[in-house]
Amino acid sequence: MNIKQAKQEITNTLKAYLTKDELGNYLIPTVRQRPILLMGPPGIGKTQIMEQIAAETGVGLVAYTITHHTRQSAIGLPFIEKRTYGGQEFSVTEYTMSEILASVYQLMEKTGLKEGILFLDEINCVSETLAPMMLQFLQCKTFGNQALPEGWTIVAAGNPPEYNKSVRDFDVVTLDRVKRIDVEEDFAVWKEYAYRRGLHGAVISYLDIKKDNFYRIETTVDGLQFATARGWEDLSELILAYEKLGLRVDRNVVGQYIQLPRVAKDFANYLELYYKYQKTYHVDDILKGAWQGITVLELREAPFDEKLSVMGLILSRLSEAAGQVCRQDALTTALHGALTEFKGRLAAEAPQDILTDLVRQRQERMKRAKEAGQLDKAARDLAQRESNALEDYRQRLAREDITAADAAMDAVRDWFGGEVERRKALGTETGAQFDNAFCFLEETFGQGQELVIFVTEITAGYATSWFVETFGCDAYFRHNRELLFDDTRHRIREEIAAAKAAEREEKDHE
Repeated sequence: MNIKQAKQEITNTLKAYLTKDELGNYLIPTVRQRPILLMGPPGIGKTQIMEQIAAETGVGLVAYTITHHTRQSAIGLPFIEKRTYGGQEFSVTEYTMSEILASVYQLMEKTGLKEGILFLDEINCVSETLAPMMLQFLQCKTFGNQALPEGWTIVAAGNPPEYNKSVRDFDVVTLDRVKRIDVEEDFAVWKEYAYRRGLHGAVISYLDIKKDNFYRIETTVDGLQFATARGWEDLSELILAYEKLGLRVDRNVVGQYIQLPRVAKDFANYLELYYKYQKTYHVDDILKGAWQGITVLELREAPFDEKLSVMGLILSRLSEAAGQVCRQDALTTALHGALTEFKGRLAAEAPQDILTDLVRQRQERMKRAKEAGQLDKAARDLAQRESNALEDYRQRLAREDITAADAAMDAVRDWFGGEVERRKALGTETGAQFDNAFCFLEETFGQGQELVIFVTEITAGYATSWFVETFGCDAYFRHNRELLFDDTRHRIREEIAAAKAAEREEKDHE
């Protein structure tokens, strides 16, 4: 499977394990709820999908990299207890609770969540002394004499032996007690994720041109050299931060993340060209609708890779603008729900007290989500912006000494209207950028394959596809219809050709 399919399969399995019968018992008994063993190369997102699954299903998440643990931290420390058997007293060795199991109980206490995922990474790279304990845990869901709480699913991840010399093979007894999912790298799936996370346009467009460099692990005379999905994502974060600081990412910096020298050199050269194209083709002017005729001629005559890079620049800017609109839209939706509650409580409570309580609720909700392992960056940012806006409303009421319910509602409604207007203004501005981008590309390429690629990339991008679906874009829909028509016509031609071939084959047989 690719990582997207694996995520869906784990989600389905989790839902099946947590489904209860009419008596309130788990439909699949705990003893039959096999731990999930996720095997795949390093750096393809195994850990990240666990955070996403926890957030989307609302369960808790406790994650450990098991190679960081010793036998004592995993199983607990021994102590002597007195027991009486058959009238005789004996000294018996027992164990304190495992640190890992204790973390599960602590999360349950903090969050109130009784069901969740215990994720153990690098499960097949444990030390020799810890290996028997981990096999016991996978088989019996116990560390020593203490069991994992009911309602918790074990997901373990490991790397195949070709990627790590220290891995241990599982025996048949263990493998026959787990649900094994093998995952492999898939650029198309990662690209969809990259758009959604807002990765740097240079990284996405470079890998789109040179897909073979997305994931490579090679054994050379200088040792293991590699480029992984994790490396590209972390490099993207650094490039974005460096750009804000006015710093330059050179080949040496790239090589700290992409540890395959020829790929690092190639991308560093591409990044220089990417910045050069940004200035040469005046991308900001294109999106403002103020391009020069020479820009059209230069891009029309440019090599195909250069055309793709420029389109990548345009798509990156559109994705960034669409993302701002998307975040503002989410904020206005969240604030609308909060202010509906504010209005309903005004008859019985003071306006400032209500807003104080709403802020407190959202901060506590954010804290619980973080403790449960459910809080990703987008959710955290939205929660903080909503909380900040509500706190701003409270402070304004205090400064202006507004205490009457009707006056407070009017004031808050007016301030909220400012957020709605910002959403509208951002949508209008971004819509104009989409229109200008299409006009420029139509003037440059006519109805060529470049427009097909551009429309396809907008459809693939999370923020761009959301924007055209929410705010519309006539040029996009026009080209998309043409693309669908071409696909249908191509499919019909293939079906006719297949039918004719079958007919000829039948005649030859006769």
